[in-house]
Amino acid sequence: MMLSLLRIQAIFFKELTQLKRDRMTFGMVIMIPLVQLMLFGYAINTNIRHIPVGVVDQSQSALSRVLVQTISATQVVKFEQQFQDIKTAEDALKRSEIRAILIIPPDVTKRVARHPSTGFGLPASSDEETSRPIAQWLVDGADTAIAATIKSLRNMPLSELVSVKPANRSTPTFEVTLYYNPEQRTAVNIVPGLIGIILTMTMIMFTSAAIVREREQGNMEMLITTPIRSIEIMLGKIIPYIFIGVVQVVIILGLGYLLFDVPVNGSLLSLLAITLLFIAASLTLGLVISTIAKNQLQSTQMTIFVLLPSILLSGFMFPYEGMPLAAQYIAEAFPATHFMRLIRGVVLKDLEFTDLTFDIYWLALFTIIGLAVASMRFKKTLG
Repeated sequence: MMLSLLRIQAIFFKELTQLKRDRMTFGMVIMIPLVQLMLFGYAINTNIRHIPVGVVDQSQSALSRVLVQTISATQVVKFEQQFQDIKTAEDALKRSEIRAILIIPPDVTKRVARHPSTGFGLPASSDEETSRPIAQWLVDGADTAIAATIKSLRNMPLSELVSVKPANRSTPTFEVTLYYNPEQRTAVNIVPGLIGIILTMTMIMFTSAAIVREREQGNMEMLITTPIRSIEIMLGKIIPYIFIGVVQVVIILGLGYLLFDVPVNGSLLSLLAITLLFIAASLTLGLVISTIAKNQLQSTQMTIFVLLPSILLSGFMFPYEGMPLAAQYIAEAFPATHFMRLIRGVVLKDLEFTDLTFDIYWLALFTIIGLAVASMRFKKTLG
């Protein structure tokens, strides 16, 4: 059978005309590569800088203040809070208000004078005193990338501090203690975050075509004639998928514990509550997409357009602190960013509800607004 170039040309122009009329698809053709370029070229940054940290200065001396300024000059960390005691600082670290704590001991001046990296070579009363680091870092090890960056300061030279050529570097400048994931196992960080990624993908995909599918299958006329209200349709659409999401969480955490020995340190009730809240927020986002899209192809395109930044900016693959400030503001608009902090806080740090209020309130507000918007748009479509 001979190919007809005329028929191929006719189909070619027909597809071009259809694409021209479908403004949503045409827009996605341009926006998806543009968004990816902006994300990977601007927002995603593996070279982490300005990590928010705190300091407990037990010395309160001129040398301790110069030490803080010297560390700040590296631009690896940014000292945002100063604490009076270690317990208060550890509470802030647990709530992820900061990612590390620098503890400067009362005898920091003596330690600097005797430290081998300073080259002072002052006599010590014992070998133990000579080998002591000058200060200590307490680091949130839940994020392995953040922990590795802080650990890079372990052997930070002090030649700028004392203006002497470094000598023996066998003794570390800082002692580093890792919390929540001391072994720095990647699975401990990945498994809880994977819950947010899988729920984001499946929940939005499930509901993004919900209303569109009813329209394409001819069920919309039947829904119009029934006394069911718009909000009741929206709730009825999302409730079945809530149970699917819970099953997925059980599978991930169960296999994560059995195969990778990832513990669940927090309350199961807290875990269930934040999971249900995130599932509801993701489902309502899918419903909003479904009320905007005119067909299932458009709903799929819009879902991909939302999923890309939601996953990449959530802090799952790339540290949140490594992103530019503008990208962090955009990330805060997505439910996945808040759930990533919640799930890691509960599973790894055993946080209570009182420590998670901001993210919980945000997800609840997002769900309520999403349901309201989806209901209003559905009414407008019926009209």
